[in-house]
Amino acid sequence: MLTGHGDDTYQFKDIRANFSSNIYAHADTTALQDFLCRHVSAIGEYPEPEAYSLERAIARRYHIGEDCVLVTNGATDAIYLVAQALSKTGVRCFCRFKPTFSEYADACRMFGIEETEPGDTTEGNHTMFWVCNPNNPTGKVYDPQVLGHLIRQYAWVVIDQSYEDYTLAQVMTHQEGVGCENVIQLHSLTKKYAIPGLRVGYVTAAPAVIEMLRRFLRPWSVNSLAIKAGIFLTDNHIEVVPDLRGYLNETQNLLHALRGVGGVEAEATQTNFMLARAWHIKAAALKRILAEQHHILIRDASNFEGLDDSYFRIATQTPEENALLIQALRQCIPLLLK
Repeated sequence: MLTGHGDDTYQFKDIRANFSSNIYAHADTTALQDFLCRHVSAIGEYPEPEAYSLERAIARRYHIGEDCVLVTNGATDAIYLVAQALSKTGVRCFCRFKPTFSEYADACRMFGIEETEPGDTTEGNHTMFWVCNPNNPTGKVYDPQVLGHLIRQYAWVVIDQSYEDYTLAQVMTHQEGVGCENVIQLHSLTKKYAIPGLRVGYVTAAPAVIEMLRRFLRPWSVNSLAIKAGIFLTDNHIEVVPDLRGYLNETQNLLHALRGVGGVEAEATQTNFMLARAWHIKAAALKRILAEQHHILIRDASNFEGLDDSYFRIATQTPEENALLIQALRQCIPLLLK
């Protein structure tokens, strides 16, 4: 498992602006909190061995069959579940675009699946391809034609759509995914509803694929409050980002401002987060000085495979917080270059 994820506020004192997590930081979860307070007695009972009630709610919401949904203890749990299950089907190799979320590689290696490079078809029907779409950490959304090519080329294509609710770009729908026999889609209620403390995600795929995955599901893997929260949020169509278009416009404003900071290079993004680098400065040092002197937290992205120690990732906050970050960067970078 990767060490050094974002949102590590526990390592620093008095963080006032947290840019390190890709989850919307200003979500209003009051309605959910009130609901869970009224149902907290559920902790005195075992949850469903498998979260069928939440699976039914998700199926209703997206107009797919109940047998096309499998709820997991967060999207990361789904990643390891998929790797374990597919390792039993004869899959020997996996591919991925880089840089991307490292848990795909960690999960595959745990179950004896080796990595090969994209385009290497020597393994034929024994290769799976992982796609993070939108991609973490770059914010890139892959064109549907790219996905279509992968689906035709590889035995299995696993599409992690954890950030699908943070982009206006076209991503594969639930209905499209379940119509492809070799596609497995991963979804994150954790990110959709900004509830990282409640680990809840789900898989959508063709019924036969869900049946295969379910054989490896651990019983009681999703707790009672997570199940109840998922049903409440799904059935009530709760939106935690009140104005996604405005939020993404602010992301572009932040990107433009970041590119105006001397010594910083920032990549284009189609989501609420972006990848950047500070030339001749280690991201770890930049992170520490921002946290300790300005009470601002960024994500050191140097532990993403394919990136060096100058890369960092930030997610858009309020215009006022974004301005504070830019001001802090203008002050910190010259100090670190001395």
